[in-house]
Amino acid sequence: MVEICCGGYYDAKQAFLGGADRIELNSGLFLGGLTPSIASLELIKEEFDLNTICMIRPRGAGFYYNDEDKKVMFRDTKALLKANADGIAFGFLHEDKNIDIESTKKMIDIVKSFDCKKEVVFHRAFDCVSNPYDSIETLIDLGIDRLLTSGLKEKAFDGIDLIKELNEKYGDKIEILAGSGINYKNAKEIITKTGINQIHSSCKDFIQDNTTSGKNVSYAYLNNENKYDVVSFNLVKSLVEMVK
Repeated sequence: MVEICCGGYYDAKQAFLGGADRIELNSGLFLGGLTPSIASLELIKEEFDLNTICMIRPRGAGFYYNDEDKKVMFRDTKALLKANADGIAFGFLHEDKNIDIESTKKMIDIVKSFDCKKEVVFHRAFDCVSNPYDSIETLIDLGIDRLLTSGLKEKAFDGIDLIKELNEKYGDKIEILAGSGINYKNAKEIITKTGINQIHSSCKDFIQDNTTSGKNVSYAYLNNENKYDVVSFNLVKSLVEMVK
């Protein structure tokens, strides 16, 4: 299973044409991924046969949310599910970096109330937890379908040992999806060493936009370059061909 992290409709099209099985739909990927627009989801579901998991994340930085954040997150979840999202990716932590059980349970209940086949995915907020073993057992007990993780490391390749251990201990109770820094060059080795059968990749490329800066102003977010990030069809295709 190849899942591509997409920032919108254009990215989803490249992922589909490249042969991806599933996408995680976001906006603001340069912030780590934020809640996507309804329009982008609607267009994707109308035009492509793609399993689409929607990110629910109202802001950048961490995963300790206030009541106002949560109010928006739960409403966004309902709106995206009504627009035919196949599942929801999210992550709630307490300030001590343990799983926020109450909020996680509420999210699961909302998603499953729409359709028991809708998927609930706990994203890489997991990679900030204090104890990965206690945390994954909590997620299993709550009924999370899938866990996206880099093995508590910056990149999944560096977290191979923990990903392998989690998959061996818990892979029959929760799906393990490895992500962060995975590409066509290292995907096969990560799959072989961990025993997982799902990978998550951004397959990132960049497009030039000279209107990003003027004579005295710049809206650049990529090292002051006039570019923005997109999914590359060629990189998706190369990744799919490498692991299939």
